[in-house]
Amino acid sequence: MKKSIFVASILATTVLSSSAFAKDDHVIIQEAAKNIATVQQVAKMQDETGVTLTGQITKHIKSDHYQFKDRSGTIDVEIDDDIWRAAGLKIGDHVRLVGEVDTHRYKPTDIEVVKIDKIHH
Repeated sequence: MKKSIFVASILATTVLSSSAFAKDDHVIIQEAAKNIATVQQVAKMQDETGVTLTGQITKHIKSDHYQFKDRSGTIDVEIDDDIWRAAGLKIGDHVRLVGEVDTHRYKPTDIEVVKIDKIHH
């Protein structure tokens, strides 16, 4: 019995401590205000860096994955459905997005969007 309680407490500690490493959206937004970047610059940034990008949503890839373009290039962005709907977005819209750089071992860097605003021309 003692052994199973010990194992359960180790598992709980591991789960709780790993979630402590994730940044809250408001922390990402504060960091992103200082990191106004282009797609080309994002490619050189560290994982989990908050960034602000301005450009255009050019393509829906699948589910909550889209292609974003600015004057320096294109990058995939992940926009949750609730964020997409709340902003009233459609393909072709010019936007200012705030998100977190997400680097990967076997696929290109992308951006996980936490806030997005449509820019009216």
